[in-house]
Parts: sequence; structure tokens; C-alpha cells
Amino acid sequence: MDTLVAIMDRLRDPGGCPWDREQTYESLRRYLLEECYEVVEALDRGEAGHLQEELGDLLFQIVFLSRLAKEEGRFTLDDVVRGIGEKLIRRHPHVFGTAEAQTAQEVERHWERIKREEKETASSPAEPGSILDGIPGGLPAMLKAQRLGERAAAVGFDWTRATDVFAQIEDELGELRAAVDQDDTAHAREELGDVLFTVVMLARRLKLDAEGALEQTNLKFGRRFRWIEGELARRGTVPEDAGLELLEQLWRRAKRAGG
Repeated sequence: MDTLVAIMDRLRDPGGCPWDREQTYESLRRYLLEECYEVVEALDRGEAGHLQEELGDLLFQIVFLSRLAKEEGRFTLDDVVRGIGEKLIRRHPHVFGTAEAQTAQEVERHWERIKREEKETASSPAEPGSILDGIPGGLPAMLKAQRLGERAAAVGFDWTRATDVFAQIEDELGELRAAVDQDDTAHAREELGDVLFTVVMLARRLKLDAEGALEQTNLKFGRRFRWIEGELARRGTVPEDAGLELLEQLWRRAKRAGG
């Protein structure tokens, strides 16, 4: 880490790299997001070497942003590391303190309670904190929905059983059908959002990652459709000229082929 910080210092110091010296918080935002997604892609691929490389790229962005803050006298990388260390100890009283937690669910309750207490301490009496505070606004919508549901469930606002969520999904689908039948686009958009949100709540209730599950299906769809494109190319045609009947036939073949 000391070597990486020294490299960063050299890049930003006078006589360093012109590109690195021009970067700002705003310009680095795009690279930070890209590196996060590349780490996720490496995780999905299960390639250890690729993951190691991408984690290094992400770490460099953290070092870079910390260097900018240091130049402004706001904080340093040491402060970042110290802060997360203190937070982890504070939020794991069952490991570093006298509290007890025998299950992952008990750990989550401890975590959310401590976070809420921290927010209440930091908030002024006129501006009480919410248990939903701290969920990044820039998260993908499906991931944000899962985080919102997790926070609410941590204080008991949840369905009793997973089967209860299926009934809610059916209700939401009925409202969506009604909006579509009425040709009410605005209402249909709202009801579609309710359907998607409730499906994410089902994933959370089943302890499944909704974002990951959808990405798995995205990859599966991509594999199957590319198989169809390849089969059509061998026949000397393209998807737009194949017709729906042939496309559906090839789709079934792609599924049987295990794509």
C-alpha cells in the first residue's frame, strides 16, 4: 500500500503525469463506476487472475480520490482506513464486544440498530434520521429496491412468509393488466414498477440476489440469441428476415442445447 501511495504522489506532484494532475472528483467518477462494474464482471466470470487485476484498478481509484482530498486538507488515505476499521469494530459488538449473535439474521439486526443509532447521533433534533438514509441514490433501481426492502425488514416491516409475497405479486399483476386494458400508459408504468418492486421483495425474502439473478438471465438470453444468429447465418439469412415462427423454433432448440 505504501508503494501504491508513493506512485500516486509521484503522479500528482509537480513534474508528474499531466493527465493524472488534471483529474478531479468529477472526472474520476466515471472511472470509479467503470472499475466497480469490471470487478463485478470478474466475479461473475470466476476468473481469479482477472479479479485480482480489477480489484487493483478499483483500489487505485480509492487511493486517487483520497489523494485529492488530502490536497484539499479534508482527509487522507490513513483516515479512510482508520475510519472503516473503527466502523467494523463498532458494528460487530458480538465479535469485539459483549453482545451475542448466533445467526446471520441477528447480526443484521445488530448492524441496522447500530447504524440507526449512529444516524440519530449525527442528526439534529429538527432533522431526525431515517433507517433508509445512506442508500446511494445512484444504485441500479433493482439493487436499490432490494436495499430498501432489507432496511424495512430489519425493523419488522416484512411479509411473514415468502408465499405471502406471491399473493402480492398476483395483486400487482392484476392492477397492471387493468391499466393496460384501459390503455393508461402512465398508470401502467406505475403498476409495472410495483410488480418489479414486489418481485425484488420476493427475491430478498428467499435470500436471493435479484440483481445477480437478472444478470444471469441477461447472459443466458445473450447466449441463446447469439446461437440463433449463428444458426441463421449458416442458413444464409438474418433475424429480421427469419420470421417469428422460425425464431421461436430456433429459440426452443437453443434452450435444448443448454445455452
